[in-house]
Amino acid sequence: MFRDVQDFVLNFSSILWEALPFIVLGAIIAGILEELLPQTLIARLMPKAALPAVMIGGALGLVFPMCECGIVVVMRRLLRKGLPLSCCISYMLAGPIVNVIVLFSTYIAFGPHGIGLQAVGIRAGLGFAIACVTGLVVHAVHRRVGTAALLKEAAAPSPKAISLTVIDGAAQGDVPGPKKSLLKRLDNISATALHDFMDITVFLILGAVLAAFAKILITPEDIQRLTRDMPYLAIPAMMALAVVLCLCSEADAFVAASFTEMSLSSKMAFLVLGPMLDLKLLLMYTRVFRWKLIATITACTVTLTMASTMVLHQVYDPAPLSGNAGKGTTVSAPGASGTPGDQTSPPTTP
Repeated sequence: MFRDVQDFVLNFSSILWEALPFIVLGAIIAGILEELLPQTLIARLMPKAALPAVMIGGALGLVFPMCECGIVVVMRRLLRKGLPLSCCISYMLAGPIVNVIVLFSTYIAFGPHGIGLQAVGIRAGLGFAIACVTGLVVHAVHRRVGTAALLKEAAAPSPKAISLTVIDGAAQGDVPGPKKSLLKRLDNISATALHDFMDITVFLILGAVLAAFAKILITPEDIQRLTRDMPYLAIPAMMALAVVLCLCSEADAFVAASFTEMSLSSKMAFLVLGPMLDLKLLLMYTRVFRWKLIATITACTVTLTMASTMVLHQVYDPAPLSGNAGKGTTVSAPGASGTPGDQTSPPTTP
């Protein structure tokens, strides 16, 4: 019993302290966007067509690299500024994957296995594609049911953003106010950042509590033991593990790479779904989205991740490394030197 309590405290504190710096960073960026980003700039720059807007949103992570913990508060401020909902959703889902820091950590984690570049390309490609398709689905739902059915009031676009129209290249309804002093701007940025930090952190704590309990009941060893010889069960099992573990997208590649006996497809399911959907994110989503939108995001990300990684398993899946890799046992790649892919060399002796 004492060991379980000790594990719970350790799991809870690790999730919380891992996420807090990114929540703080996201809140500061949100405050800066709220104060300094002109309301009409987004209206001028964003394409009107859904597909290019969603694709731009999916690539914004290259410009604003954020992990999944901090990106929610940034996305909410962009919504308030008038960025289309579909574009915000694609940014929120793809941003924690399609950014330089995460892709570099993925390369470093899988580099020793000889598939560093492949892992980076597959993870970025699947993450971007799933985010864009989900954004298009949300766009269709949004057109049918409207903003009020999908967004909480705290995240709905401001009346100013809603009323903006662009005529002959000039935005209407954007009347410049009196010039603010630097001290006043810093005060506004601090107030906005503090509000967003407190608002989101409550739900982060609740999500960390649920994840800490789940991590006591389900361990990575259980998943690996259950799915070692069942690759198609390994994919949903690793997706479930990603939801439970609530890992930061900047570190999750090292955890995935440690599952040496599991297929690349199941590892990609873990690395793609985790930054889009986990227990803490679900709780944080409730502060921004209504349940209809949460259900839409969940259904799309889970279904698309499952389908794409199943296809990946069929078309490209290098042989997993043995659990004793590096200790005298190696696994031959399919077709190498005329040996079958599952043939194992005998242990070497000194």
